[in-house]
Amino acid sequence: MAARAIPPVSEETAYLDFAGIQVATGSFLRESVMAFRDYARSTLPNLYPVVANPSEAVTEELDFLLRHRKDALWSCRLGAGGEVTDGTILGELETGHRIAFDLVARLRTASAPDLAAQGDASIGPTAWNNRLAFLASRGLLMERRAGKSKIFTPVLETL
Repeated sequence: MAARAIPPVSEETAYLDFAGIQVATGSFLRESVMAFRDYARSTLPNLYPVVANPSEAVTEELDFLLRHRKDALWSCRLGAGGEVTDGTILGELETGHRIAFDLVARLRTASAPDLAAQGDASIGPTAWNNRLAFLASRGLLMERRAGKSKIFTPVLETL
C-alpha cells in the first residue's frame, strides 16, 4: 500500500475497503492498516486513511487492537457510488482527546483558540493545540493552515 500511495496535493481520504473480507487477524490489521495509517500520517500529511466496509468480525478485532494500543481510527460504510455513511471512531481516545474531538465534531471546524473559548476555561490554547495536533497525527482530524493558525475538521462528517 505504501509503495502505491501518491502524495495528494490537498486533503484526501484513502478508503481501505474491506468489502468481502470476513475475518482479519490482529497481526494482519496491525501490520497493514495500522502501519499504513502511521506511514501515511508521518510522510503523506494530506492523506487520511479510513477503514471502509469492515465485517462485524473485522470491526471487533480492529476495535480490540486499537483499544489495547489506546489508539483510534475512522471506520465507515462506503457505497458503490462513493457515498460515505455510518462514520464512527473505533478504538479509544483519552478523555482530553475525546473532549477535543467532540468539540471539533460539534463545531465542524475549529482552531485551538476556538476550543479555548468553548471548553474548560482552565485549558489554554496551547493545551488545545496539543490535543488537536495529536488527533490530526492519528488521522481523525484534518489539519489546514489559515494564515498563522491551524484549522481542524473531522475527516468524516457523518457522526
